[in-house]
Amino acid sequence: MNTLIKLEILRTLRNKKFMFFSVLYPAMLYLVFTASVKGDETIGDSKLTFPVLYMVSMASFGALTSVLIGNAERIAKEREKGWVRQLRLTSLPGHGYVMSKMTSASVVSLPAIVAVFLVAAVSKGVRLDAWQWASLLGVIWAGSLVFAALGVAIGYTATGDAVRPLAMAVYFLLAALGGLWFPASQFPQWLRNIVEYVPTHAYAGLGQAIERGDAPGAKDLVILFFYLVLFAGVAAWMYRKDTHKS
Repeated sequence: MNTLIKLEILRTLRNKKFMFFSVLYPAMLYLVFTASVKGDETIGDSKLTFPVLYMVSMASFGALTSVLIGNAERIAKEREKGWVRQLRLTSLPGHGYVMSKMTSASVVSLPAIVAVFLVAAVSKGVRLDAWQWASLLGVIWAGSLVFAALGVAIGYTATGDAVRPLAMAVYFLLAALGGLWFPASQFPQWLRNIVEYVPTHAYAGLGQAIERGDAPGAKDLVILFFYLVLFAGVAAWMYRKDTHKS
């Protein structure tokens, strides 16, 4: 399994177009959306200024881009080309394949997170304590495993031609409802009651708590763990289902 993880990481790093989109795109969006915003105004009841709040949103968005879209498309194409069928002839167990995809995807998300942090610190003067930077990096990276598992599930749901529109639809829906583009505090109250249980909302909430100097909320942790188990379970079930078809 370790060999497959290394292979997956190297394959992704060699894809220059994907790396450009997943690493630089969120950082560029951060610059665009914070260009005309005053740095001393807090947003809603978050107690955070927009540059600080949006830093976590775009770092989470970058990680989501890396692990969801890329994972889903690679798996769908590998199924069509017979690569997955070849792997089943080896001693690699089904759960090993799913875990290798999740792990390799989450490792690649690190550059996207760091890029947003650097842009926020340099362009907007975002300053946090050392423990907050380290905690943010760890939490956003670990949380990306949830969406890496979702990417695996989507990759087994659709064919190579259909996987991109499906992955993009899920991707934009999660980003919008999770408040990654615009603060969820600006949503109508009825919508805020719903998005509290959306995984991307909980994902961003962990980072925002750390930015305020608080411990991550138990509710957000429980929600993310629930979705991790759900998505990983669906991915494993889809893998086994696809095995029976082969």
